[in-house]
Amino acid sequence: MNVELTLIGKPGCHLCDDARDAVNRVVADFEQRHATASVSLTELNILDDAELATRYSEEIPVLLINGQVHNYWRIDEVRFTAALNNLAKG
Repeated sequence: MNVELTLIGKPGCHLCDDARDAVNRVVADFEQRHATASVSLTELNILDDAELATRYSEEIPVLLINGQVHNYWRIDEVRFTAALNNLAKG
């Protein structure tokens, strides 16, 4: 199973830093429990992409799971864990 995560934010954003930490915690735990899962994380900066800035500047940080918005502003670790576990169930 492959999971593609995208975290959209910008430098100097404390919520973005908190989101990155939350994502890293949840992914580390998930990968320990699901050895066959492959999780990739891409971080995008709205300052480098005008389209992203237009779309998400008021919502950062934004977490996408397989290209779909999962959460913005704050990452709910319980909800994020549940979403990953649901993907693992197939």
